[in-house]
Amino acid sequence: MTHGATQPSSSTPPSSWTPPSSWTPPSSANHPLLLITHDGSGAATGFVEADAEHPHLNVHDLGVTRGDGIFETYSIGRGHVQALDAHLDRFARSARMLDLPQPDLGVWRDAVLEIGRRLADHEEAWVRTILTRGIEGHDMLTGWAQGRPSPDYRRERTEGLSVALLDRGLRSDVAQTSPWLLAGAKTLSYAVNRAAVREAQRRGADDVVFVSTDGFLLEGPNSTVVLRRGDTLSTPPVDFGILPGTTQGDLFAAAPEWGLQAVMEPLTPDDLHAAEAAWIVSSVRHVTPIRAVDGVERPIDASLSAAWNGYLHARLS
Repeated sequence: MTHGATQPSSSTPPSSWTPPSSWTPPSSANHPLLLITHDGSGAATGFVEADAEHPHLNVHDLGVTRGDGIFETYSIGRGHVQALDAHLDRFARSARMLDLPQPDLGVWRDAVLEIGRRLADHEEAWVRTILTRGIEGHDMLTGWAQGRPSPDYRRERTEGLSVALLDRGLRSDVAQTSPWLLAGAKTLSYAVNRAAVREAQRRGADDVVFVSTDGFLLEGPNSTVVLRRGDTLSTPPVDFGILPGTTQGDLFAAAPEWGLQAVMEPLTPDDLHAAEAAWIVSSVRHVTPIRAVDGVERPIDASLSAAWNGYLHARLS
């Protein structure tokens, strides 16, 4: 399928490429891949279908050599891409923070929706959009959208996860004092997040909640923190240098349906320990109760967790 321009030659897989004997190629039906095409000015002109069984990324691409790029991951429920506008807005926000040309959201929207249609036979799936600064020394961006069926997260959604509180090494005002650190941008530079999860696992935990050096809760490596105290839901403010949570945003908008009010406010580890219930929420895993913090078990709200996950799964947009 072609949408707009033809496939750029830099993305053509080399004819001499041979996969290693241990490599199992992905199914193109379950792993759709669309390459975004750009003109000389950097503007997106369309997208083309690509074979996920072949390589398409230049080894000199700054997304690989420097982690210089952005991404978004969108949940798909029975073919419906969820929170699409919020994700595209965040994609554009990250581009601004990295001084990348603003992505043509119309082209990206069409690519995401096309991936959603191709995965409509799956109860849950996801699509990821990626934009890099391109090949070093060239003024040509690299972009693509890829999707696949989601893992089975039913156990995590019902039984919950244990988290470790880890110091992020940044103050809560870092976004204001040091914007060049890109706190709050969804970049391809994920080595720190991956290292944090490995450290949590060494401590016997499943996941991480970051804490600022001045003592405030921030976010998980790929999730937003939500607490319930009485009839109030709370999450840390975005100006603490964290990502605006798309899933958290949908939950907060619907909070009155469960007799709850929702606020963004500074939160501390003591607030987490004292909360009646706590969750880490994300686009693909949805709502996951926190069942232990630094090895200390805590109660979970199973009924509200189930209601929220049902609500999120039923979204049509």
